[in-house]
Amino acid sequence: MGPEVPIRVAGPSDAEVVTGLIAAFRDYLDRDAPTEEGIEGTVSALLTDPGTEFLLAGEPEVGLAQVRYRPSVWTGSEDAWLEDVFVLEEARGGGVGRLLTEAAVRRAGQRGCGRIQLESNAANEAAIGLYESIGFRASHLPDRWGETPDICMTLEIEPAG
Repeated sequence: MGPEVPIRVAGPSDAEVVTGLIAAFRDYLDRDAPTEEGIEGTVSALLTDPGTEFLLAGEPEVGLAQVRYRPSVWTGSEDAWLEDVFVLEEARGGGVGRLLTEAAVRRAGQRGCGRIQLESNAANEAAIGLYESIGFRASHLPDRWGETPDICMTLEIEPAG
């Protein structure tokens, strides 16, 4: 794939494409869940949610970024969370991940976001290098904690009901 890779915001008519790319990401992560039907239902809802955007790369589509937006008390503006960046194996190494990440940063700026955040496994050196080359840094409060970076922690919970 050359340097002219189109990036566009997905709309409701792209549910099948987005579902397929998220399912491919699930498979890449060697996970059994969510099911394709579960992905499709959530993707369809998110494609109409003004707090979510999926960016698609290529024609045909070979990658996506999912960006979530929410107000932040810490910035006094909207924040962006780069939830997923995924590129199909056959398109990796051609700069598609960079294009998607840079497009997510631009979209966040256009929305007036005060920052964009993400998480990545420390062992994923290629992703960390990409994000750092764009300007992302491990966040920390040096006056309080020195130079130790923050970590993202997760607790899986069962919904009430």
